[in-house]
Amino acid sequence: MKLQFIVSNQTNPYWNIAVENYLLSLPETEVVTLYLWKNRRTVVIGQNQNPFSECNVEALEADGGYLMRRRTGGGAVYHDDGNINFSFVVPKAIYDQTRQFSVIQRAVLDFGIVAELSGRNDILTEGRKFSGNAFSKGRYQDLHHGTILIKGNMEDLQRYLKPKPAKLQKHGVASVRSRVVNLAELNPEITSESIVPHLRSAFEEVYGGKAMEVPFSDIIARPEVKALYEDFASPEWKYGRWRTFTAQRSAQFDWGGVELSLTVDETRGVITDVLLASDALDLAALDIARHLLTGASTATPPPHETNPILDDILSLVYE
Repeated sequence: MKLQFIVSNQTNPYWNIAVENYLLSLPETEVVTLYLWKNRRTVVIGQNQNPFSECNVEALEADGGYLMRRRTGGGAVYHDDGNINFSFVVPKAIYDQTRQFSVIQRAVLDFGIVAELSGRNDILTEGRKFSGNAFSKGRYQDLHHGTILIKGNMEDLQRYLKPKPAKLQKHGVASVRSRVVNLAELNPEITSESIVPHLRSAFEEVYGGKAMEVPFSDIIARPEVKALYEDFASPEWKYGRWRTFTAQRSAQFDWGGVELSLTVDETRGVITDVLLASDALDLAALDIARHLLTGASTATPPPHETNPILDDILSLVYE
């Protein structure tokens, strides 16, 4: 097993996410990569989310910020220079989320911060979230990425994000601010720069080896990365068709929230088009739900394997 360490020299989110997806596409079987990157004033949304429900897009872009849609599930997060983001790109045979999470936990422990896992995708300290995580599967490798909130601008976070009232109520809090914490509040010595060597040493300690550092400039010079950059920066990928749809039904469930926009042919009684927005991590279930809904009779739910996400989504239509 070989270890690879990469630190981005860009704050444009489309370059950073392009490099991440390029690394995930490589047919590596023995190389474990830890990739660190920072975005400037960026709202990152999940693959299946409606940007206009999650983010104040006009304000963000008027302020010179970026909207970026990733290829993994999960909810919307805000990135700025006070955050650092990490990506573990790991061959399938040795992919281990517990091991990967422990790298982050060990790194912040160097600053006296005790971190614990919450659910599938959050890291907390003192009961407050400082890291949200998401996951994706590639052909040869799997991806685990997340953000570490160190000294983010909470005013901007609240200005640009649109948290769902139902989700806030579910968590028993009144605002986004009360659910998250800047690590610099707990130890002012931790910054998005000072944590980098600690992440590297924790990575090497957990995986038991010396990591080779790969220059970021070498990677973004590759044509495959430029093509990915153009895809992520395109309006088609960022906005899709959400500008012309309004969510007609929405609900919050234990697994996450969902919004449905449907076009129904009332003459035939069938759904002819559907847009489904969700922060669910199970991308496959959402794809199946779209397939079942499109063209399905509105009178009787189509047959499907038992799945709580599918059952909940279909209940919004066939109730």
